[in-house]
Amino acid sequence: MTGDRIKCELVYSKLLTAVEDIMLEEFELPEGCIDIGIFTTQYDGVGYCAADEATKNSNVEVAYVKTLYGAGAGLNDGQVFGVITGPTISDVENGLRYIRDYAENKASVYSVNEDDSNLIYAQLVPKIGKYFSKTYGLPMGSSIAFLFAPALEGVVGIDEALTVADVEVVKFFGPPTNSNLSGAILTGTQANCRTACEAFKNAIISCVEDPVDY
Repeated sequence: MTGDRIKCELVYSKLLTAVEDIMLEEFELPEGCIDIGIFTTQYDGVGYCAADEATKNSNVEVAYVKTLYGAGAGLNDGQVFGVITGPTISDVENGLRYIRDYAENKASVYSVNEDDSNLIYAQLVPKIGKYFSKTYGLPMGSSIAFLFAPALEGVVGIDEALTVADVEVVKFFGPPTNSNLSGAILTGTQANCRTACEAFKNAIISCVEDPVDY
């Protein structure tokens, strides 16, 4: 139903040990790292946030993560392909466990209509880890709002989030992304990022309920 949090599924999570040289080269693994964890989640944004979460709680790095082309908002298949690595097999195993826990229990995927056919991602990340810090040039521990929705609805939501909350744009993802969405990463205090997430969600719910102005 409208406003309900929707459970995200981890589609695949596999450990590969002592990978072949082509994998070392393709994923640019750090020296000494030969084991990888590969994963995909139903919703691409969840995969990115889950990977960053793993870097905060286990001795792993995100070697590679990409949104899959054409993975629509229906969540039928995995929308992101991610690779983590670490010095030991147990490090990678721990990283995969944190990714699964985050995806299944902490992801803020919401329904914005009654039959749950229209979903958005409005994730408060209170403290970012190594991956987001390196990727977006933010200090470790910064707060962000990680916001994605179908193309038009996402633009409406982001505009409202920036109007209501005292946050700054770290990156804007204009429509369409690889998965046919639009989104933004915003930063500010934890409280302001939470406000941005709520404003994003509420604006999109209103948009879906009343889709035509003129």
